[in-house]
Amino acid sequence: MANNIERMIADTFMEMAQGLETGSFGKRPKVALTGMGSEHGEENSMAAAVMAAKDGIDVYYIGTLEAEGVTTVKVADDEEGHDRMEEMLKNGEVDAAVTMHFPFPIGVSTVGRCVTPATAKEMFIANTTGTSSTDRIEGMIKNAIYGIIAAKACGKKDPTVGILNVDGARQTEKALKQLQEKGYDITFAESGRADGGCVMRGNDVLQASPDIMVTDSLTGNILVKMLSSFNTGGSFEATGFGYGPGIGEGYEQLVMIVSRASGAPVIANAIRYAAQLVRGKVFEVAKDEFAAVNKAGLKEILGALKASQKPAGAEEDVKEPPKEIVTAQIPGIEVMDLEDAVKALWKMNIYAESGMGCTGPIIRVSEANLAKAEEELKKAGYVN
Repeated sequence: MANNIERMIADTFMEMAQGLETGSFGKRPKVALTGMGSEHGEENSMAAAVMAAKDGIDVYYIGTLEAEGVTTVKVADDEEGHDRMEEMLKNGEVDAAVTMHFPFPIGVSTVGRCVTPATAKEMFIANTTGTSSTDRIEGMIKNAIYGIIAAKACGKKDPTVGILNVDGARQTEKALKQLQEKGYDITFAESGRADGGCVMRGNDVLQASPDIMVTDSLTGNILVKMLSSFNTGGSFEATGFGYGPGIGEGYEQLVMIVSRASGAPVIANAIRYAAQLVRGKVFEVAKDEFAAVNKAGLKEILGALKASQKPAGAEEDVKEPPKEIVTAQIPGIEVMDLEDAVKALWKMNIYAESGMGCTGPIIRVSEANLAKAEEELKKAGYVN
């Protein structure tokens, strides 16, 4: 009994000493790193482990190399390394793991984190690997929630959310604003472009206009690769935090993804990112966030999205009204709905044409019909 008390006191003083040294108090996060398989060799991975270990993190290097300050778990090859990593996670030997590939289940995807070149500001990219949903729009809606969870666990109490201007952006915006109206606490970012709004353009990616950039996983994956290696020609990811943790409702295994092209600085940051999530109790944050968003009707909104069909005007053979000069523009139309939206206005005897403005698809109508056209498109669900 006395020995146990003495050990507890010694451990407490050791944690205090480490906290004074590193600035991080409390239990040291334990993070495993699989080091084999990198395009830059094991030495690159071990260099990252050594860097991160100096920041109050217990790093377990799974590979063949050894270094002071890092615990090595010897394995023969990459496959054995992955098996050992999963075993350590399952047994609670480590709190998190950083690896170069992992088979996440459908419904789980990773929230990347980068440093943007224009302002050197950090930005979360939701999401970058994995599949939140087999439905594109549902996936992007979930990505926004996953991004909020990651950002809050890293200490951002009220992160701003922007939606990249890709297919599905407007439908995602509509769903997220419905959640906001029903009580879900979400703060939308404003584009740095003059016309503003929460739908982000390329400039906003470079400037990190939002704290969280929402997109589909394939696009997010490309963004992380480009932002992390734009100065190196693509073969060496030099900046940022990698592709992030797998997040999903009910999923409680903290696995962080990096690339085979990730350099030591990125891998070290991925380990630090993992440690932040451990200290920030990411799974508790996730439970609270999912409870809040489900209370606001997420499942009902997603159900309505799946059940919804195109407005009646989409399938009818609608006659084009007499042509007139169209100088007014209505933005915010999903590109896949553009022609159907035009026909919906034709059905109301409003002449309209489709077009592509500098911020995306637009409907063009006369100045005299602008207000009525906007009203009809809102009723039909084509614009917010």
